[in-house]
Amino acid sequence: MRAWYRNLDYITLFAWIGLVTVGLTAIYSTTHGPASEFLLDSVRRNFERQFMWFGISAGGILVCLLLPVRFFQKMAFPAYLFTLALLVATLLIGREVNGAKSWLYIGGFGLQVSELAKVGTVLAVAWLLSNRRPNSSNVRYGLMGVGLLLIPGVLILLQNDTGTALVFFALVPIMLFWSGLPLTTVVLLVSPAIAGYFAIVYMPVAILFSVGFTLWMYLDTKDYRVTALAAMFTGGVVAVASFALAKVLQPHQIARIVSFTNPEAAEFRSGVGYHLVQSKAAIGSGGLTGKGFMEGTQTQGAYIPEQSTDFVFSVIGEEFGFMGAMVILLLFAILLIRLIVLGTQVKHPFGSMVAAGAVGVYLIHVFINIGMVTGLLPVIGIPLPFLSYGGSALLANSAMLGIALNLHMRRDDFSIYGY
Repeated sequence: MRAWYRNLDYITLFAWIGLVTVGLTAIYSTTHGPASEFLLDSVRRNFERQFMWFGISAGGILVCLLLPVRFFQKMAFPAYLFTLALLVATLLIGREVNGAKSWLYIGGFGLQVSELAKVGTVLAVAWLLSNRRPNSSNVRYGLMGVGLLLIPGVLILLQNDTGTALVFFALVPIMLFWSGLPLTTVVLLVSPAIAGYFAIVYMPVAILFSVGFTLWMYLDTKDYRVTALAAMFTGGVVAVASFALAKVLQPHQIARIVSFTNPEAAEFRSGVGYHLVQSKAAIGSGGLTGKGFMEGTQTQGAYIPEQSTDFVFSVIGEEFGFMGAMVILLLFAILLIRLIVLGTQVKHPFGSMVAAGAVGVYLIHVFINIGMVTGLLPVIGIPLPFLSYGGSALLANSAMLGIALNLHMRRDDFSIYGY
């Protein structure tokens, strides 16, 4: 039997280092180039702070690698409850930043609790689903898993941080499917999200989806209870979305949601569509190899809002071009594929589920962020893992990666009984 430390997957670590390095390079460009004269002094220090968090995150990965697997199993649910308590505390006494009340300050130290909640939630859902017995109800465990994901998601939604809340909601199909639940159950539980998206984009399509999905569930299962749930899940969401768009949301909120369909329209271009117009101009002007480090016109003119955080990909696209963007996507592909492979090699369901949760978190972030900056999805404010500026996010994402690496590295330490 090989020593546990010889099982460490260095390819995953190299992908992590590569992504963080590219992120630091982009942040340096936006804070130390010509664009710096347009920035506040606090923003100009983003590179130094991110480099410091890089060191802290590396230490966090090392700590995660040294802990026994039993520690993560025993602490999964307590960590979840602790992060829920922090989310509630943030709602009560947190500080509002950029319209979201998602920061909890202890002395002069600020912490974005929602980022830590991702780690606690992934561990808790992995613990729950890994303890599912063969003869247990699939729907019951599925609903319990959905509940664990929805509670922090709703709390974060109340903080007005829609982007981060969406990550928790989108984790539902990924973790449930990986846990071995039947595909029909997984599709049933994610159908509300699909119906909600269609309701925002085009209501007639949402209604058609609700009717068609309900009919399909009946033909597939011949179970009236499942069919009733399908009708309630999809029809209920369509009804709520219709009511919200007509009676609850303010015009500027509706405009922010639908502007991605045509950001250059007159009613959007100078307002909520401004981010997309500038971001698409930056990426498109980069060409094959880019304009060069610290030479981007859009970037150095500070035309792109939040270019060291949510829109860091547009900086890379402009200054390093299509080739630079492909390097980023390649590094993410290596990271995600390696984590999937590691998850399949861990025979214990807890270790496998944690790897799936990490893949889900990273994949959702990448999909939404890049879709957002390229105009394929609405601008909802979600960072690009390991690249965007943000100490809490970098630490949380790195810790999750360290835990996944640990559970694979020490996979022989798991109980032979599977729970």
